[in-house]
Amino acid sequence: MTLAHVHPGPATGPGLPERVAVALALPVATGYVLAAARLRRRQDAWPRWREVSFTAGCAGVAWAAVGPLPGGPFTAHMVQHLIVGMAAPLLLVLARPLTLALRALAPGAARRGLLALVHSRAAGLLVFPPLAALLDAGGLWLLYRTGLFAAMRHEPWLHAAVHTHVLIAGLLFTFAVCPLDPVRRRWSLLLRGTTLLAVGTAHAVLAKTLYAAPPPGTAVTNADLHAGAQLMYYGGDLVELVLTVTVAVQWYATTGRAHARATARRRTGEVGWPA
Repeated sequence: MTLAHVHPGPATGPGLPERVAVALALPVATGYVLAAARLRRRQDAWPRWREVSFTAGCAGVAWAAVGPLPGGPFTAHMVQHLIVGMAAPLLLVLARPLTLALRALAPGAARRGLLALVHSRAAGLLVFPPLAALLDAGGLWLLYRTGLFAAMRHEPWLHAAVHTHVLIAGLLFTFAVCPLDPVRRRWSLLLRGTTLLAVGTAHAVLAKTLYAAPPPGTAVTNADLHAGAQLMYYGGDLVELVLTVTVAVQWYATTGRAHARATARRRTGEVGWPA
């Protein structure tokens, strides 16, 4: 997330916000791994692939903050966008961190507090699919089709705030359409699927507008602009496809369990019916 990646200009190296991002990613990933190990010590199963998924998500955020990014300044920024706003949130949500925390915490005030927060009205509102979509896709349109993108070069605090928003909005949207952790309310598949389709369309249209014209107030070469816009278009499609498959698998598993329970009830009724 260095300023050199955002806009053409001299390399400045990682600033304080980037170092903070890395400093936070490491303990968060470590805490997840330790919580999973605690479950296994008490013979409670927790798939190891979820640890890999969560760790990869944290590593992706850290790498986007300070790692070398390919391409020109605009293309490098788009790599950041895809990692921080789409790929990392998907990897983190797939790992079910809230479920792990609730299972790892001992009964007490901390566990009750977390459960109350997850089931609160405010949390339910934030993961309402249309609202989460507005925060995610709407924020991107505001970033790239106004002077906000150009202003990020000159204001480090604004740069950090924008990327923090991109990460949080990506997490909320991913969780809203793919609620794997316990939440106050699970919205219908129709609403979640429609929202996912709408956001995918908005993301693709935004990428096409960027292919035609750079964000206002920026000077980007055509080659860099086109490469970044294409990366946003096709990379976004790939992440959204994985998210769509995840939602479909979740729906299939849920309906399969419901069908199995209904079948078991019918069979029980048939056995118990007098001859």
